[in-house]
Amino acid sequence: MKRSVKEQESRKGMKVEEIFAALDMLEKEKGIPQHYMMDKITQALINAYKHDHPDVEEVLVRVDEEHRTLKMYIQKTVVDEVENPGSEISRADAKAIAGSIGVGETVSLPVDNVEFGRIAAGNGKQIIIQGLKEAERDMIYNQFSGKEHEILTGTVTRIDPRNGNVSLRIGTASEATDALLSASEQVPGEVFTEGERVKVYMVEVRRGTRGAQVVVSRTHPGLVKRLFELEVPEIYDGIVEVKNVAREAGSRTKMSVRSADENIDPIGACIGPKGQRVAAVVDALNGEKIDIIKFSENPTEYIAAALAPADVLDVWMADDGKGCRVIVPDDQLSLAIGKEGQNARLAARLTGYKIDIKPESFHDEETETVTLGDVASIVIEDEEGADTVREEV
Repeated sequence: MKRSVKEQESRKGMKVEEIFAALDMLEKEKGIPQHYMMDKITQALINAYKHDHPDVEEVLVRVDEEHRTLKMYIQKTVVDEVENPGSEISRADAKAIAGSIGVGETVSLPVDNVEFGRIAAGNGKQIIIQGLKEAERDMIYNQFSGKEHEILTGTVTRIDPRNGNVSLRIGTASEATDALLSASEQVPGEVFTEGERVKVYMVEVRRGTRGAQVVVSRTHPGLVKRLFELEVPEIYDGIVEVKNVAREAGSRTKMSVRSADENIDPIGACIGPKGQRVAAVVDALNGEKIDIIKFSENPTEYIAAALAPADVLDVWMADDGKGCRVIVPDDQLSLAIGKEGQNARLAARLTGYKIDIKPESFHDEETETVTLGDVASIVIEDEEGADTVREEV
């Protein structure tokens, strides 16, 4: 059964002029530079020719954008006696093609137009499709890698009922891509619905076999910092600096700040008029409590401030400079420790010191010191100071 001319042309693939037309369209509609795609196409053509002619070593494709032509050449070295016809040409044959030429020089021999047309038609469309996918992946990677550690807003597109992972669509139009909010990066207790818009922290962009994968988080401490940058102009302008953030997502955050201008109160700037600024951040975090602390280069002052809302009577720094003992009023011991040790734990993470909290009535000979090797250790005494309860935080 004979095929129509149209069917035969379709089976041949793309012609050279169609390749240029397709690249024009890709540049206009997708923003993919023509030279990017042309480099991939020429390399594919070279590989295809070498596959058919394994003895050929050097192949060159010349692109003429003005006349929209592609021409392929085999490059051979001029020798007195040919041993490898795929890469060498005799001096006599070279002179017939290029005139005066010497041994050791290179001559370019054009590939037959019919054969080159067959290779171009067979590979052009496939390489354009493949190159388009690669280009889009690269564009997504380059676009979002520059947004690492920033806040992005995504729309929930799917919630996996098996593992709780949430798929988000981030960006708009051709610049949109999918992002993964894994269950481990979600705040405990948060519930999402399809179509909901969610603020997330951009952790990283990973290159994968299926393209760029955007990894986002709702638990990262950086999310709190970026939210305050959105609400507090002084932070955005660099007048107020967020030094450290310690967070237990969904429950409580401690954040230390300092001001480059002594006339500006960093804590007051973060709280805002009538508490509006901090309230906006708390609302974005679904009610998570936030303690804002003034940073100090003096470790004792910094540690004392970090244990707020408890009052600190004294801070004794350890000789190794990595830990300290904090004395608090007896009636504020539980407040300093916090529920399940949370206040002390966050203070230790914020300051970077191991913290050993003791009540004012503490006596070394009555209570054994607790050393847990974690960021903080706590000693809790009963009212009579007879029994000791150790709690690791």
